[in-house]
Amino acid sequence: MKNLKVVSVNSLTRRETIVSVLLVGLMFFIFGFVSWVNSILIPYFKIACELTSFQAYLVTFAFYIAYFFMSVPSSYLLRAVGFKKGMMFGFWAMALGAFIFVPAAMSRTYEIFLAGLFTIGIGLAILQTAANPYITILGSKERAAQRISIMGICNKAAGILSPIVFAAVILRPTDTALFAGLSTMTDIERSTALDELIRRVINPYIGLGIFLFILGILVYKSPLPEIDTEHEDQNLTGINSGKTSIFQFPHLIMGALAIFLHVGTQVIAIDTIIGYAGSMGLDLLEAKVFPSYTLFCTICGYMLGIVFIPKLINQVNALRVCTVLGTIFTLLIIYVKGNISLLGHTTDISIWFVVLLGLANSLVWAGIWPVALDGLGRFTKLGASVMIMGLSGNAIMPLFYGHFADVYNVRQAYWVLVPCYLYLVFYAFSGHKIRRWL
Repeated sequence: MKNLKVVSVNSLTRRETIVSVLLVGLMFFIFGFVSWVNSILIPYFKIACELTSFQAYLVTFAFYIAYFFMSVPSSYLLRAVGFKKGMMFGFWAMALGAFIFVPAAMSRTYEIFLAGLFTIGIGLAILQTAANPYITILGSKERAAQRISIMGICNKAAGILSPIVFAAVILRPTDTALFAGLSTMTDIERSTALDELIRRVINPYIGLGIFLFILGILVYKSPLPEIDTEHEDQNLTGINSGKTSIFQFPHLIMGALAIFLHVGTQVIAIDTIIGYAGSMGLDLLEAKVFPSYTLFCTICGYMLGIVFIPKLINQVNALRVCTVLGTIFTLLIIYVKGNISLLGHTTDISIWFVVLLGLANSLVWAGIWPVALDGLGRFTKLGASVMIMGLSGNAIMPLFYGHFADVYNVRQAYWVLVPCYLYLVFYAFSGHKIRRWL
């Protein structure tokens, strides 16, 4: 990095550390707002672009597959231009993706929407590659889960707001009648109605694009310090001495797979719940709040983590508890039936176990990152990029769910979560301890 003033994390003052954490927290809020709006974009596009369940879940595929392709290139970008300029480029890429929604809406072309989502994902991949290791090293390793939990609260709080805000801006009280009447319209009437429906995204995404472009400039000019990650923990000791490749760290590679499966379970719990509510007779205007319920449970889990880690429970045991709960709640979704009235909704009880997956998923991310990056030394930055690649699980896992929802039904499709949670249980209890391949 030329002409950049960099600092060691150990030389940051308390004030600089607090300011840095707050600024990164703002970025995680933006990540969440842009990411979790997908939970309502999926049913919205399914109606407006006349899609199958599998096609609708290409929203998450296009958005998150960018992480797979951009994570490692992002680490080289950050090394070349620095954290702050790299983050600015990330926000600008997201702005470009938002602007792509305009021609997509004008032509009601789903593929162009997917291109816009992929471009937003590229920007987020750059930002996540910078922000996650950044927040991990800004303080003691033992409290990394606490800091990540705080970032998670910022992320999920935005996720609670984003579908509600999107619905308030895009949807209208008369849309229930519109959706019900689409099947009885002529082809021309239906095409005209759907064109009007999809073009409602134009102004909001133009505004979002302008906001993200300006935010990129503000982050670049902010007091956020450049962090010297090139010279932190360069040496490998003990069992890790003599290792020459990132693939010689089993706990990292298995940790990346754990991240892949974890984010897949998380996005399924949030992005499928509106469709699952719809299978119980709830219309989109009522079902729109269910992702917020799930995210609220996640925030509750984060708050418990902040309070109890490491005073009453260490981050590894918190990871173990959460993975076991995820397995139990998934089986309850599949097997427990019966109507219940709660929070003004009359639904099958199983949907509330989907909501509770938010609690089970809350501390999994925060638990995996510290143990997966433990002892990597000079491989830490590349290891973080490999971990970010695991976010492509958000792209792949919902497609499996969508396929099984089409073939069987939306309830039985939750079986895809069972092997995911079983692997996470394995990693939490023993996989993260493995330092040599057999």
